[in-house]
Amino acid sequence: MTTELSPDSLTGLLERARQDYQDLAGRGLSLDLTRGKPAPEQLDLSEELLSLPGGRHTSADGTDVRNYGGLQGLVELREIFADVLQVPAEQLLALGNSSLELMHDCLVHALLSVVPGAESRWVDQERIAFLCPTPGYDRHFALCQRFGIDMIPVPMTPEGPDMDAVERLVAEDPAVKGIWCVPKYSNPDGVSYSDETVARLASMQAAAPDFRIFWDNAYAAHHLTDEPVEIADLLAACAEAGNADRVFVFGSTSKITAAGAGVAFFGSSPANLKWLLANNAKRSIGPDKINQLRHVMFLRDADGVRAHMERQRALLQPKFEAVARILESELGGTGLARWTDPKGGYFVTLEVPDGCAKEVVRRAADAGIVLTPAGATHPYGDDPRDATIRIAPSYPSLAELEQAMQGLTVCVRLVGYEQRAR
Repeated sequence: MTTELSPDSLTGLLERARQDYQDLAGRGLSLDLTRGKPAPEQLDLSEELLSLPGGRHTSADGTDVRNYGGLQGLVELREIFADVLQVPAEQLLALGNSSLELMHDCLVHALLSVVPGAESRWVDQERIAFLCPTPGYDRHFALCQRFGIDMIPVPMTPEGPDMDAVERLVAEDPAVKGIWCVPKYSNPDGVSYSDETVARLASMQAAAPDFRIFWDNAYAAHHLTDEPVEIADLLAACAEAGNADRVFVFGSTSKITAAGAGVAFFGSSPANLKWLLANNAKRSIGPDKINQLRHVMFLRDADGVRAHMERQRALLQPKFEAVARILESELGGTGLARWTDPKGGYFVTLEVPDGCAKEVVRRAADAGIVLTPAGATHPYGDDPRDATIRIAPSYPSLAELEQAMQGLTVCVRLVGYEQRAR
């Protein structure tokens, strides 16, 4: 990331960056690039949900959705999302609003009840650890911290997590009970797992008989190009490798329809489904089947999901293009930054010189541009290189996003040239 500069050139660039930052700070901005929330215009695409299901209150099999029961969720909704999530409908549950809530519950259930294949509850074991592909999703890391689960960082590569490291750690340490995976358009760098990575995850040797892959396929339908990325079917690969119980698949409609009123899904082996349903029955009489029915009526089928996501893409793609255009225009050739160009998902990763990310984020905040805290992409909030910044382009308007990105590049130039001058 280094570009050679003469002392005079560096002085001139630093003076310009300081003046640009002074101008930026004087503009009184109030802009937010912190979280990957759908914009109001995206939510408007699902406005029809608010008028559904109208006077209808029976599912395809005649179930009265107003009443208790139906722990597995509506079969017609599971059939719609079976292809999207690569889980047969009979091995898929449609549950509440949040896939994060499902991941939380699966951890709690594993701590307090015996997972299929386990010898004891996780809470009764001396130490529990999860592998954390890094950079990764801060809410996964927060769950581990919440429950005292040790986090072991594993580097991400263009093919997914470093599988040499994953295989070694899983094979040698029975305390390693899981790995977090966002396999498609991953958060935050947009990587999609290669077929080889999926095959190795499915077939690797695990010292813990109750090892689980938490397969958070949050962006399964969130494409940004004309060539959607396809990933291999991990659930099928695990079954073929004799490790049918190894994977928990998670997904939701949260960034497809209404983020605050979506449907979350869980897919796995029959044994894992039985385990989760038995535990869920102690905390719920059944999910919100009225909301599930309105999703069925709104989306209709898998083709309906694809058509709806094309409308989502029409709103999101210009924003990601603006981020790439401004980063290239303002930072290209400076040697001060690298960034991802994702084919889907919700984030762009910006990498600045080592030791600069926290200061860039601080300077941006002082100028009225709020970013996700530096370090959030790493376990315990600690980025050893202090180099990674996550950009979330979805929520601001295009005009606001362009202002924020212009301001962010000013901060990168200022902090980067100050570091070089030292």
